[in-house]
Amino acid sequence: METIDELQDEVIEDFSQVDDWMDRYQMLIDLGEELPPMEEEYKTQQNLIDGCQSQVWLQADMTEDGKIVFSADSDALIVKGIIALLLKVISGHTPDEILQSELYFIDRIGLKDHLSPTRSNGLLAMVKQIKMYALAYKNKA
Repeated sequence: METIDELQDEVIEDFSQVDDWMDRYQMLIDLGEELPPMEEEYKTQQNLIDGCQSQVWLQADMTEDGKIVFSADSDALIVKGIIALLLKVISGHTPDEILQSELYFIDRIGLKDHLSPTRSNGLLAMVKQIKMYALAYKNKA
């Protein structure tokens, strides 16, 4: 399996091929549409991410080989694309790998610069929640 940094570099490469931000937003929307549907049972208050303007649910499960697999959904297209992008990079790695990763792709593709302040806060809240799940699973091990 590819490392988190290798996956981030792929994302940077994908986005660097598109200059126009309207096209990049479309890429995000497409990513969101490719996100596997989340089980309704996981769309709970407990899985809602605080700090997001739209509703974002995030569920984390530990596999038998010690990797965390995330599932997520959102009621907003671009936000769903953002969480899909995060999961593409993070999901399927160990708690240590997730905790030690620095998610530099967010800045490199210019995502922060092109999000409204509320969406930027939501993005930070998503990253924080992913790291919190990783920490919780690490402490359980």
